[in-house]
Amino acid sequence: MGTVKAIIGILVIIAVIYCLFQVAPPVLANYSFQDDLKAVAMMGGSNPHTTDQELIDQVVKKALDHQITLPPEAVTVQRIGTVGSPAVYVAADYSVPVDLPGYSFTLHFNPSSGNKGF
Repeated sequence: MGTVKAIIGILVIIAVIYCLFQVAPPVLANYSFQDDLKAVAMMGGSNPHTTDQELIDQVVKKALDHQITLPPEAVTVQRIGTVGSPAVYVAADYSVPVDLPGYSFTLHFNPSSGNKGF
């Protein structure tokens, strides 16, 4: 009986590790992508001549760098701040399907460049 419990325990540990290897890459890519969104927003805020479409194109390119499929319609760009201190808020909305044996689900992400409350 003890060996059966040990085998079941090892199988459960292997299953958990497999699930982590399926879920962790999209989550880590989202964290890196969010850092890139902050950089794009800072650069866009520092250059008032950058158009919204150029910012959207930069965000989509950064998403592709992280193997994230992001249509341009899923990117939000808002100009905030005053004339003397312009700022840009950038957000994206995307989902990543995760397929596990016998179960599939979708991870939904909504990374942004930060708080637009100023």
